[in-house]
Parts: sequence; C-alpha cells; structure tokens
Amino acid sequence: MERVLVVGGGVVGTMHAREALRLGHEVIHVEADAAPRRASVRNFGLVWISGRAAGAELQLALRAREIWAAIGHDVPGVGFRPDGSLTVAQGPEELTVLEAVAAADDARARGFRLLDPAETVAVNPAVRGALLGALVCTQDAVVEPGRVLPELRAAFAATGRYDYRPSTSIADVGPGWAADSRGHRFDADLVVICPGSRHEGVAAPMLEDAPLRRCRLQMMQTEPFPERLTTSLADGDSLRYYPVFARFPVDRLPAPPPIVADHRIQLLVSQRATGELTIGDTHAYDEPFDFAVEEEPYEHLRGRVESLLGRALPPVRRRWAGVYSQATDDRVCVRVQPVAGVVVVTGLGGRGMTLSPAVAEQTFAELGA
Repeated sequence: MERVLVVGGGVVGTMHAREALRLGHEVIHVEADAAPRRASVRNFGLVWISGRAAGAELQLALRAREIWAAIGHDVPGVGFRPDGSLTVAQGPEELTVLEAVAAADDARARGFRLLDPAETVAVNPAVRGALLGALVCTQDAVVEPGRVLPELRAAFAATGRYDYRPSTSIADVGPGWAADSRGHRFDADLVVICPGSRHEGVAAPMLEDAPLRRCRLQMMQTEPFPERLTTSLADGDSLRYYPVFARFPVDRLPAPPPIVADHRIQLLVSQRATGELTIGDTHAYDEPFDFAVEEEPYEHLRGRVESLLGRALPPVRRRWAGVYSQATDDRVCVRVQPVAGVVVVTGLGGRGMTLSPAVAEQTFAELGA
C-alpha cells in the first residue's frame, strides 16, 4: 500500500481519491476552502453522455457512466438517477439535425432515438410546449451536486484509509512531498493536484505552457416545480455547442438571437431530487470576469424553459456564476507530470461531473499504479 496525497476537493480531486482508495492506497485529501464552493457544486449534476464527441471522448464518457452507476449503488446519497434527457426541436432545421444524429453510427451506444411530439410527451409529460420532436438519450443521468462530495467523503472515511483536511492550502510541492501555507509537510508516494479553475498558486508553474482557458457561466435555480421532470432537457441552441453535433448540418440552423450569440447561451434544465429546477447557462471567456451577473440572459433562459414546458416557472430562488477550467485543444483534460511522483489534472471544462470518474481511472492507469 502506498500513500497518495490528493490536492483539491472538487469532483475531479474527489474521484482521484476514490480511485486511489479502490486500488488499495492510503489517501490524504486536502482542500484549500473550508468546503468546495466552486464549479463542482455550481453545476447541473448532469452525467451528460449525449453531448460528447465521437470516438475516444465518447468511450471515456460511457466508462464514466458505468462508474457513476456503481457509485450510485454503493453510495445512494449521491442521488444518481438514470433519467435520460430530451433535446427538443422547435424548428424544422433543428429537427433535421436531430434526424441525422439519430441515424449516426454511434446513436445506439449513446441511447439516441428520435421522437415525434406525441412520443416526446409520453417520455416526459411535463413537456407540453411547442415542439416538432426530440432526441432522447437514455444514457444521460443526473446526480445531486450538493451531495456528491460529502457523501463520497463519508464513504471514503469508512475505509479507515482516508484523511480529509479542508482549509489546507498547498504552497509548495516536490517529488514525494508537499507543504501547506503553514509549513506543514505531507509525505506521499504520489501527489495528485486537481486545481480546477485555480490556474494560479502551486499549480501555476506546472501549467504555464498548458493549453487552458477559463469559462464563466451564469445559472439559476427555481423554487420546487410542481411536476416531476422525468428527463433533463436541452434546447436547439445546444446543437451549436456540443461537439457531438459538429458532424451534422448545424451550419443550416437559423442565426441565433443577439442575446444568445452575445452570451453564448444554450439551455439545459435538470431537476433536483427536492423538485427545484436548475437552469442555465451562459459562457464567457474574456478575463477578467465581471463580478456581477446580468439579468437579461436569465430572462431569456426563463422564457425558453417556459416555451418547452408550456407553463410559467416558479419563482427563482437563487442565481449564481461559476468558473471552470477548459482545455483549448482536442484533449479531454490537461494531465501533466512535472516531476516524478507529481501529476496535475485539470481542464475538463463542463465535462467534469460527467467524466471525472473515468479520468481518474485513466490517470492511475497511465501512472502504472
């Protein structure tokens, strides 16, 4: 048995801690904040297979989906639900794209099937707005982002090989060791650094030449919706965003409204176990990011959801912005090993919740652990 130090308490770091424990190692897990407060808890909780690029990324996503199902069985508190999703077409050009996607070679692996309006309502009776059809993805799933990390940490603690230390900021690192800002030294056979959007700090020199950027999102959550959404939802604007659709005639889609183009909006809706709807999102890449959120994108997103559901939404309970780190080339994540015994993993972008279990498995496989 070896000792692994995992730096970063978000979902990517937590899944690396899980994989180390699964392999029989002892884990020390440190997090700079008193509790994770960044992208790992400011998201939809979607395990989103439908949007992934064909090829290696899809295969990684399908493996992650298998691991999530196993986690859901072993740790029910994470709230894993294999609900699937609907990408709804409200215009003929959108429907044409979905028809092509449903006929693709990998459609069966993703659980894709094109539905007409009546079939769409049968799959999700809450969708009673204007629509021409929808693409169902039976492989998509959802978890509870506010519960995933604490529930997993509680399960890890039961192994007797896990030591979690919040409010611990790592200031220096080297082969077989790391030191926090108070001067305390941690000795470990392997140091795994999962900094998320913290491109500064101890990871900065290791990521200096890495193809990374950061993305800022705006999202919101309603009061409990009076109906159960039996699937998550996406709209036609997601056809311009997710790589799975790039192989198809998305260039024939009508030009998006200025609000959509200016804020790079695509609609996703997931429902929490307690009924609230999580709705988003926008995408901004130009730093420094604004400290304030803007109301106009929220108004647009609210209108889009109401057009799909055919009814008014409950009041919005909360609004927030989040930032994630994203690789700018075609890799799933940035993984660098600056010195022996130290590896840095980041840059999953909006795929973090979906792919992190399989990315962690891949990290240890590549290290020969």
